[in-house]
Amino acid sequence: MLKVTAGVVLLLAAVGLWWGRLGSGGPSAEVDTTARFLLAVMVIILLSHLLGALLGRLGQPLVIGEILGGLLLGPSLLGWVWPSGQAWLLSADVVSALNTVAQLGLIVFMFLLGCELRLENPRKAFGTVGVSVLGAMGLPFVAGLGLAAAVPGMLRGSSPHDLGYLCFFGLALSVTALPVLARILTDLRLDRTPVGQFALASAAVGDGIAWLALTVILAATGSGDAMGMGSTIALVVALVVFTALVVRPLLATAVRRAEERPGTGTLLPLLLVGAISYAVVTHLLGLHAVIGAFLFGTAIPRDATVTDRMNQQLQGFTLTVLLPLFFAGVGLNVSVGALGRDPWHWLVLAGVVVVATVTKLVGAGGAARLMGHPPEEAWRFGALMNCRGVTELVVAGIGWQRQLISTTGLTVLVLMAVGTTAMTGPLLKLLGTRPPGPVPGESAGAPAAPRGAPVRADV
Repeated sequence: MLKVTAGVVLLLAAVGLWWGRLGSGGPSAEVDTTARFLLAVMVIILLSHLLGALLGRLGQPLVIGEILGGLLLGPSLLGWVWPSGQAWLLSADVVSALNTVAQLGLIVFMFLLGCELRLENPRKAFGTVGVSVLGAMGLPFVAGLGLAAAVPGMLRGSSPHDLGYLCFFGLALSVTALPVLARILTDLRLDRTPVGQFALASAAVGDGIAWLALTVILAATGSGDAMGMGSTIALVVALVVFTALVVRPLLATAVRRAEERPGTGTLLPLLLVGAISYAVVTHLLGLHAVIGAFLFGTAIPRDATVTDRMNQQLQGFTLTVLLPLFFAGVGLNVSVGALGRDPWHWLVLAGVVVVATVTKLVGAGGAARLMGHPPEEAWRFGALMNCRGVTELVVAGIGWQRQLISTTGLTVLVLMAVGTTAMTGPLLKLLGTRPPGPVPGESAGAPAAPRGAPVRADV
């Protein structure tokens, strides 16, 4: 520990000396874009993971610290306290490079999430579709419509599509982050319990529905006429059918051959090319690139050793380096100062957080009761479905890019995502969650990850 502290002190001293030479116009005064880009990446990774580790000790998912790291580097803190320092470190050309790299990381992440989206019991999954839509997603969606209609001047972007704005905001309140959910279940050793399995299945179905709904919203708001929207939806349907009937069998053959001849190393580049190709196609169709990557990921065969190894190869760099860059990019566009000193703006933020939480608890909990779960488990199910994590950030970022929501609206949704994700663990403890006894053949101190859990459950 002393060695680490000494190393950090020496690093800070070296940076201070270098910065002093920079400020005095010494030889280091001129720093090119490449050096500043690398320095920005270093700062983002260091701050995000330090905050993630700190909050992890407090029982929070790592993603909370990573999101906060991005927010602190934006106008909410650094740009407010030291605007000249932020302008130098995160200049327009550096931010442009960061956003480009972050988009690649986001595409790979959504591909990995699609790879891990599975339903173990189709008959049970069919039941959870109704539960997710009518309960865990339906009630928050309707409440989101009402909130968006009540304060359009604060939340709405410059897009002329009224219905698109309303539906998007409703969708933003209805999502659940499957990766965060899986991590919380594993940490509390609830992944093998009925409520845990029910929550995982519902979140998996909900993820699929959310991305399908987002696809429809983007298609409807991407062109000004009904014919253009119809052609876009038709092309998307054709792409889905082509994926199911042609791409999926070809990928199954490729995976089988890779398992028969291990060590060739051709599968990973092939899958990355496929994911990026799908991202390009959906982008050209007027949708978002992540939708194509997610769709391609769903076509990857499950329960194969080679695909599990591929996920492990991709997730380390993607989730440690590339995804925090995405969080930082979102943070640069989020400003708590955008809420201003108007009490009404802060009241709207509080209202969004309360409505998002209550509708998830009531909607999901009521649906669980209809499915036969006891009252205690129903409330726990509602608390689990309330975590939104990185899924909310991706959805909110897409809506902001398409000008469906304003910068203030983006700020509200990001802060709501942080708040609802952070309260999931405490809510479960408040409801009296107790870890069950050890599963036969499993040590009490080493809970197994849920089968089919996403690549890194802390995001």
